[in-house]
Parts: sequence; structure tokens; C-alpha cells
Amino acid sequence: MKKTLNPGTCLAPVPVVMVTCGDMEDSNITTIAWTGVINSEPPMVYVSIRESRKSYEIIKESGEFAINIPDAKLVWETDFCGTKSGKNIDKFKETKLTKIKAQNINVPLIEECPINLECKVIEIKKLGSHDMFIAEVIGVNCDEEFILENGKIDFKNANLLTYAGNKYLAQNVEVGERGICLK
Repeated sequence: MKKTLNPGTCLAPVPVVMVTCGDMEDSNITTIAWTGVINSEPPMVYVSIRESRKSYEIIKESGEFAINIPDAKLVWETDFCGTKSGKNIDKFKETKLTKIKAQNINVPLIEECPINLECKVIEIKKLGSHDMFIAEVIGVNCDEEFILENGKIDFKNANLLTYAGNKYLAQNVEVGERGICLK
């Protein structure tokens, strides 16, 4: 038997990412679980951010951000960057994460994240509690160890993080066609 609950954001698990913004000298990291793919040609993604967050104004002004996809080794840093304000601290310094230069945008990437997406904002959609930054992916950076022979990303072995309600989950179980678990 099912029970009807009040409407809410009960979609889980969802990707969790560390969004960087700013430039190599003055930057911020914010952890976001409200992100996803919205188009394939051209490749487009979104991140939803509250207007009160420091990253909101930086991204709105610059029109650029990077989505840095953390793995299970970065759970502490991911949580820290989602629970502390960049208005008061330098999150790169506090987490000891390494800034690296992006190829196509001025925003730093996080070296420790196995996958980084370089994004250019094409639209900001006002929604309510959050605004959606719709962006075109203009560059993808991936640790060589997670690039397969066919040039695709080996997501299974990258052991990426997801978020479900109030906990982080590692994503390293492969499920095949029709839900058959692959060993």
C-alpha cells in the first residue's frame, strides 16, 4: 500500500557536483545536487542556484562556470563546499583542492575531480527558490585513466558521487539491460 505525501523534490539519487566560478585569482566552489543534462546537440547542462549564494552573482556576471564531478574520495570536500559560505572563506584553501586552468573558459577547474565540464551560460531562467543557469558544454576534461579505448568515459570505474536526501552514495555498481546486475 502507498501513502500520499506532500509535494516535494523526491527525485533521488541525483548527481552531486562541485561548481567553480570566478577566475584563477578570485574563485569560489559551491556544491550542487540540482544539475543535469538538458540537451545533446549542442551539449547543454544546467545548475540551479539560489540568488543569495555568492556563486550566483559571479556566474551571472561572468557567464561561465565549470562542473567538476567528484568521486568517492572527495566526499568530505564536496560536503564542506556545500555547507560553508564562500562569502567567509576561501574554499580552495580550506579543502586543499588544486586549481587548474581550463582550456576554454577563465574559470578554474578542480584537479582532484576526475571529470570537469567547461560551461558557457546561454540563459538564466527564474523559477522560484532557485534560478536555473542553462549552459552549453564547450569543453570536457577527464583523467586519462577513465577514458576507454573508444574515447568514451568509464563512468563505472570513476566511482562518482550521487546524493540522496541527506547522504552521499558512491556510484560504482553496473546494472545491465532490464535491470540485470552485471558482476
